[in-house]
Amino acid sequence: MDDRKLQILGAIVEDYVSTREPVGSKSLLERHELGVSAATVRNDMSVLEEEGLIHQPHTSAGRVPTDKGYRAFVDHVAMVKPLSAAEKRAIRTLLEDAGDVEELLARTVRLLAQLTQQVAMVQYPARRQARIRHVELVKVADSLLLVVLITESGRVDQRTVPVVAGRPAEYYAALRDQLNRAVAGREVTDLAAPLTDYLESLPVPERPAAAEVAEALTALAATRAEDRIMMAGTANIARSAEDFARDVEPLLDVLEEQLVLLRLFTEMHVSPGDVQVRIGSELHDRALHQAALVGAGYGAGSYLAILGPSRMDYAAGISTVQAIARYVSRFLE
Repeated sequence: MDDRKLQILGAIVEDYVSTREPVGSKSLLERHELGVSAATVRNDMSVLEEEGLIHQPHTSAGRVPTDKGYRAFVDHVAMVKPLSAAEKRAIRTLLEDAGDVEELLARTVRLLAQLTQQVAMVQYPARRQARIRHVELVKVADSLLLVVLITESGRVDQRTVPVVAGRPAEYYAALRDQLNRAVAGREVTDLAAPLTDYLESLPVPERPAAAEVAEALTALAATRAEDRIMMAGTANIARSAEDFARDVEPLLDVLEEQLVLLRLFTEMHVSPGDVQVRIGSELHDRALHQAALVGAGYGAGSYLAILGPSRMDYAAGISTVQAIARYVSRFLE
């Protein structure tokens, strides 16, 4: 397509997104400075329809974009709008004082949902990239020990465990150093072998006390190794219910179960801050064929995204998702 037809396609997408009404040639000429005659616009719209980029829902109606049209718009027309200084400050203010990764992700999805008016999702740091940075042991009572696990993503998990073979605080300080030498840099799903090797290296009388801590550490690592998605803004689907016709219930089921969404994130291959857009059938699930997903990588192998109707503001969505993904990556570092 030449630039003029792409300009007309962009105008149709923008008008349909803002009005939810089929777009005719007359309204295009009224709303946009196209610099061509009405006959030229009608002719170009006919070509766009022949190419499968727009279609006519009713005999007397204007045209609306198809999934192919949205894809062409995203690939060739949409201009990503940089966030304003005020928007950047608001993002920094909200995210930078989060106490831990859990709070950071919760704030992230709330902010994404608020700014885009779509469903916002963020994947917990991918387990294949969740490596242990540090283990801390704190004796809080004669028979209670606080076990703290910190991963390279910055996430902190902790658990207070009862210990039968209680030892002095100095013992646990030394044990902490030995455990860090054994497991630092390991993935949270790969602790069994190094912990077993460490326990077997100890004199037999020393093993029971160390084994209690090793078991607690293994259990703590297992609880944070699950793939999960944090979500906000599901109510925004209700505002777009008419865009999904009768398919809104299957879509809500997909959001609740999360398995399809986890698979979509697994299939995405983008670097932190880079954006990928999938529209309609590109989402490979019938319940999502009237939806679109704008996602970006953050951190080390995890993703955040917005999900909404294919009739969404792609330019604003892409810029917002991209900016927030970069902020989150920076804070995790």
